Amino acid sequence: MALELKKWCLLEGLKSLKHVKLAHCRLLRLNLHHDNHLLNIILRSSLNFSNTHYPILVFHKTTLNPNTFLYNTMIRGMVSNDRFHDAVQLYASMHKASLVPDNFTFPFVLKACARLNLFQLGLTIHSLVIKTGFDYDVFVKTNVVCFYSKCGFLSDARKVFDDIPDKNLVSWTAIICGYIEFGQCREAVDLFRGLLETGLRPDGFVIVRVLRACARLGDLESGRWIDRCMSECGLCKNVFVATSLVDMYAKCGSMEEARCVFDGMVEKDVVCWSAMIQGYAYNGLPREALELFFEMRKVNVRPDCYAMVGVLSACARLGALELGNWAKGLMDEEEFLSNPVLGTSLIDLYAKCGSVEEALRVYNMMKEKDRVVFNAVISGLSMYGHFGAAFGVFGQMGKYGIRPDENTFVGLLCACTHAGLVDDGRCYFNSMSRIFGVTSTIEHYGCMVDLLARAGLMVEAHNLIKGMPMKPNAIVWGALLGGCRLHRETQLAEHVLKHLIELEPWNSGHYVLLSNIYSASHRWDEAEKIRSTLNDKGMQKLPGYSWVEVDGVIHEFLVGDTSHPSSQKIYEKLESLLKDLKEAGYNPTTEFVLFDVEEEEKEYFLGCHSEKLAVAFALISTGAKDVIRVVKNLRVCGDCHEAIKLISKVTGREIVIRDNNRFHCFSDGACSCRDYW
Repeated sequence: MALELKKWCLLEGLKSLKHVKLAHCRLLRLNLHHDNHLLNIILRSSLNFSNTHYPILVFHKTTLNPNTFLYNTMIRGMVSNDRFHDAVQLYASMHKASLVPDNFTFPFVLKACARLNLFQLGLTIHSLVIKTGFDYDVFVKTNVVCFYSKCGFLSDARKVFDDIPDKNLVSWTAIICGYIEFGQCREAVDLFRGLLETGLRPDGFVIVRVLRACARLGDLESGRWIDRCMSECGLCKNVFVATSLVDMYAKCGSMEEARCVFDGMVEKDVVCWSAMIQGYAYNGLPREALELFFEMRKVNVRPDCYAMVGVLSACARLGALELGNWAKGLMDEEEFLSNPVLGTSLIDLYAKCGSVEEALRVYNMMKEKDRVVFNAVISGLSMYGHFGAAFGVFGQMGKYGIRPDENTFVGLLCACTHAGLVDDGRCYFNSMSRIFGVTSTIEHYGCMVDLLARAGLMVEAHNLIKGMPMKPNAIVWGALLGGCRLHRETQLAEHVLKHLIELEPWNSGHYVLLSNIYSASHRWDEAEKIRSTLNDKGMQKLPGYSWVEVDGVIHEFLVGDTSHPSSQKIYEKLESLLKDLKEAGYNPTTEFVLFDVEEEEKEYFLGCHSEKLAVAFALISTGAKDVIRVVKNLRVCGDCHEAIKLISKVTGREIVIRDNNRFHCFSDGACSCRDYW
């Protein structure tokens, strides 16, 4: 009868927990419930159905003399169902019953110890592994490596790994993943090279993780090498591996190679589309990000959270509020309010498009606010000049029990910079480490130098750079150079430029800025020398261009642009505006044309600036009540700032311009920046 029942259990199979209970009842009726082999089938089957209560009950109530085999089944089942405390308790019971664990016991108990961070117990188990002679079992020893690495003891994990005589792929994967988990990505990549040298063929699991390590390091060459190795070894690039390659190339800034892998994929899931869209958005290619998003929609792939973040980031970069609102409508608003990642991207969109009221509305409605959400709001308010509101949100962080980080103080210092609040800036800068335990980074020093330099405190700014605990980078020196231009400190600017050229000899912007300083001081010969140096070195100035969104379409303008289909109407509008502006008292500030040419020519150059072309196009293409939103890649020049102030007055339109530095909201002849130039 026992044999017949065994056959029934094994051959017919137990397809549900109800079947398991029926089989157990039959064992009880036939008085076979103490047969460990049959009980093992009952326990294993019920655990496979993710039920832990019933097998624990069966194990403790009906098992008279459980053996190691039954204990292993129970411990493995508890670990598989994330009941780690129960697994450890079962191991303790096994030890109390004087049963000797074997090579199937140790791996799962060690996994439970790692998940519960029971380091001392794991250490004891490791010593027992050695005493019982399982120290040379590659399966057991690999799990010892996993235990040490997951508990953060990487040097111990490495010693155990190095001591494994016949390392298999799982052993290599365990140590590589351990290093990656604790941020030691360079060691992980080097270990992967060692894996290949042994002749073992890596699987997709370890390749995906090593590619992530390359992405974190920004190590494009190692990523390319892994890509080549896969091709040379004939390793399959399934959708997971290919997506990781796309992600690696994108995060290393090589979008052409990312696109090449993407286009070669036979099967594309939403994760792969999202990786490409985010890659374009974060590598300064917002148009390409949006084009790919529309392509994804055509093939009926529903965007996930990460694709939406990429799209909203692209819209934010372009100042495309209308397009961003359309994209937002593709998902339920509740998803944005309950997901901090999505909510932050929406706040960022509204803030960067100058719709600060909407950004605050989303912030106030969000159900879960983390540090990133607070930082996004503080940063957005700072860019828009609402320093009081930014400081208020900072105060709310404390009420929520959220400690500020480095990014929080970057936002606060930017708010002080845009409002000219030198004393407040000093206060926040000094309180970072003293009160909040946040170490000042080079970004914070850059903000302080910018704040002091704009306020004309050039000596203090220069002394702050001299006293920095780290070597100043181009951003820090660039902030001081910007102050030199603002306050015509030509001598200091020349000193600063030497440092900048040493740091970035390839950057034409430094030469251009010094040339502009000379030009603004009417030192035309010296300005011409600098420009000649640029030409001799084959450098070109980064062209200024502006974007404006009309009816969900992004229009781009360069200085003096005539390529737009509406160019004739745009220049006619500019000519008409110039007459109205001069009647309102506008006098072109020709010092911002930094060439030694006649005044009439200077006025012509000023009229062709890309932001003026964008505003003129918006005026002829939008309704009288529509807000005009323009984004410029460089700083708005002083003349355009004054001209657009008057344009807002004579046309009665609200105009929002975001340059590479801050927001300018023009309305009725005034600007939100209060002309803090």
